[in-house]
Amino acid sequence: MQPEKVRLVRQWIIKANRDLLAVSHLMDGNPPLLDAAVYHCQQAAEKALKGYLTWHDRPFQRTHDLSELVQLSSDVDESLLEL
Repeated sequence: MQPEKVRLVRQWIIKANRDLLAVSHLMDGNPPLLDAAVYHCQQAAEKALKGYLTWHDRPFQRTHDLSELVQLSSDVDESLLEL
């Protein structure tokens, strides 16, 4: 296994988890900050997909487009098109 690839994937997953932690804090507020929470949900999904693509050696351009990332990911696993 390539150490650099493992490091990059780990970074993507750590960043995605931090976004999910932010969501938890934002939802616990009074009032909950829904718009910011939704933003961080999108960010977490984006980073998780980028980690997935990196793991599977699938190149991707710099993008924030979840549809594009899902489409690229579906080349590895077609069931991801259901997202």
